[in-house]
Amino acid sequence: MSKLRLVIKENLPAGFQETMSYGMIGYVVPHSIYPAGYHCTPELPLPFMNIASQKNFIAVYHMGIYADKNLLDWFVTEFPKHSNMKLDMGKSCIRFKKPEQIPFELIGELASKMTNEEWITIYESKFKR
Repeated sequence: MSKLRLVIKENLPAGFQETMSYGMIGYVVPHSIYPAGYHCTPELPLPFMNIASQKNFIAVYHMGIYADKNLLDWFVTEFPKHSNMKLDMGKSCIRFKKPEQIPFELIGELASKMTNEEWITIYESKFKR
């Protein structure tokens, strides 16, 4: 988890803030940049990424993958180049059963692919009513 956290922090574009959110380490667009906050709970900052050690897996949650089909397609295409494992993912959740299965370089590249400005634009176009 420490290495995963470090890789994400080293690669996230400027402006995202590390927090504890939903019981996980989270990376958010802070209220100082996006005062409206998360539409479901406006007092919370806009979530972007989270990492968690669950009971049976380590999870990387990335809202950009959920919201941007081009980013999802890129990740699905790149994953086999970085791992021999079958990709185990949901809408925004990428699951790894063992720490040694995590393709750190690919997760770092994924973290770097979207600025907070790009995330806000996608978020407002897809989720905010």
